[in-house]
Amino acid sequence: MAWSFHGKVQLGGLLLCLLGWVCSCITTVLPQWKTLNLELNEMETWMMGLWEVCVNQEEGATVCKVFESFLSLPQELQVSRTLMLASQGLGLGGLLLSAFGSECFQFHRIRWVFKRRFCLLGGTLEASASATTLFPISWVAHATVQDFWDDSIPEIIPRWEFGDALFLGWAAGIFLALGGLLLIFSACLGKEDAPSPWRADLIAPPSCAPVEESDGSFHLVSRPSNLVV
Repeated sequence: MAWSFHGKVQLGGLLLCLLGWVCSCITTVLPQWKTLNLELNEMETWMMGLWEVCVNQEEGATVCKVFESFLSLPQELQVSRTLMLASQGLGLGGLLLSAFGSECFQFHRIRWVFKRRFCLLGGTLEASASATTLFPISWVAHATVQDFWDDSIPEIIPRWEFGDALFLGWAAGIFLALGGLLLIFSACLGKEDAPSPWRADLIAPPSCAPVEESDGSFHLVSRPSNLVV
């Protein structure tokens, strides 16, 4: 099937949203939200995520410990854990709705206007997933910068720095935002009364042939154009 410009925009938006959703899921489970290098023991690197804190030793062994209490976490990590989980739900829901509203999903019982609304709603959910991803990532980054430059903390105490998960989360939020905007843009293309290509067989007029001989049944024939009443 030949893809129209409308279908290509939808496909590009779906791929970007899928990539952003996968990156967001990986960011949620990664422990590298914050990293800490000890000057007294350079052989160990500490990492803190939303669910656990890990110690990576130079020999290659990594030891992790899950946080025992949600309330014991810093406020930015508490909010980040909740928003990142909400982002996964919004992103998955937006992908499903956008897939139903795309050209590649052909189902004759779904009218074009409904497919357009599915695509529009899916793009809106993906944009919301982008916001719920970028906000916690940026908040944790801001809190890390504030703690790093806090003059009240003695210089001898090690400071937390940015982890790789933050950069992956920023990329996920950008992918989700671009994909959501493309889906919304594709929903604005075309007209509501434009028939879908897979419904052409349903709206095509039936062919009529003249009846040569009567068999006693009634037949509807077209009215001649030169008939004057």
